[in-house]
Amino acid sequence: MPQRPLKPILPPSPSGCPMDSLLRLIMGQWTCYILWVLCSQGPQRFGTLKRNIPGLSAKVLTERLRLLEDARILYREHVPSIPPQVTYGLTDRGKELLTAMDELFKIAKRWQDEDAEDPVADYDRYNG
Repeated sequence: MPQRPLKPILPPSPSGCPMDSLLRLIMGQWTCYILWVLCSQGPQRFGTLKRNIPGLSAKVLTERLRLLEDARILYREHVPSIPPQVTYGLTDRGKELLTAMDELFKIAKRWQDEDAEDPVADYDRYNG
């Protein structure tokens, strides 16, 4: 199977800022969620990954996986069988995101718990 031509690793940033380039890559729709599932649950086959992300279409999942593979954040392991077995997982570069993803999860969980305790008070405080 021919490989896709290599593209730039990170999207170009108009300002040349590496943080802007990284955020342009990982902040695309569904991209962080795909990374989170792979960070928290390990390598997965395409169908399993799709089932673990409700509402994500196969088309968008394919696009995002290709983007992350081109950026060398994910690897794609293809076993030629019937049906074909394709597994996606984090490369060493992708594993560098584990700490950041874990910290984001802690914040998300804390905020969810705070909102569940007293959603009206939080709404009033910020929408006065």
